[in-house]
Amino acid sequence: MLNTNTVKIGFIGYGNMAGATSAGLMLSGAIKPEQIYACANNYDKLCRKAAADGVHPCKTALEVIETCDVIFIGVKPYMVESVMSPLKDALDGKIIVSLAANTYHDVLEEIMPASHHVATAPNTPVSACEGIFICEEENTLAAEEKTFVHELLENLGLVLWMDRDHMGIGGVIAGCTPAFVAMFMEALGDAGCKHGLTRPVVYKLIAQMLAGTGKMALKSGDHPGQMKDAVCSPAGTTIVGVSTLEKNGFRFAVIDAIDQIQNKIHGKA
Repeated sequence: MLNTNTVKIGFIGYGNMAGATSAGLMLSGAIKPEQIYACANNYDKLCRKAAADGVHPCKTALEVIETCDVIFIGVKPYMVESVMSPLKDALDGKIIVSLAANTYHDVLEEIMPASHHVATAPNTPVSACEGIFICEEENTLAAEEKTFVHELLENLGLVLWMDRDHMGIGGVIAGCTPAFVAMFMEALGDAGCKHGLTRPVVYKLIAQMLAGTGKMALKSGDHPGQMKDAVCSPAGTTIVGVSTLEKNGFRFAVIDAIDQIQNKIHGKA
């Protein structure tokens, strides 16, 4: 029976998303650094990062597989087959959680049919335990394994299970948009600096404003339009700013950005 006190967690690939997942698991307190094992192409670089994080560096993916109970695939999507196919005989009965974008159940089943696998689409805020893990409903996890994986990932934020048809757009909304928000933060920071605030102060204000607004939305369940209207007084200052954003195509720019990402994913760009 798996439990967080004794489970060994492995990462094949230890880049941005894998590192964020590892960091979140440790930050949450659910998993101790000594329970985590990782391998990567550049072993020297891995050793430096592993030493900083307190986790175990491994020289090969096979070492990670043989040591660990739950293995996260953190390599680039185009590398999944070349990295994992030669190891499929060692994956019998292993719990595999794929972090690779747009790599779904059918692909995992073809590459590692003997494993118990699930495809996911996480985002980088999992490193702060305030992220999202979208998990594909079609998977080969046993019931108790699915429960364990769900509870493990809940330490990192919101966990949602989606069908294949909605995994792509769900992953885009959850995974790509932190970059949009960072751009928005940077623009607000420039505006605050222009009007006299120091960078440290303005970025702290922005980060807390975004965190608070998100938590308020989750707690209240209010439509975003209601939340906007609650801040906009008749003939007030906020509605002037909202009107200016509308005039400059704020909504269209956001929607078009998502459209272009979808086009890229589906080979239309």
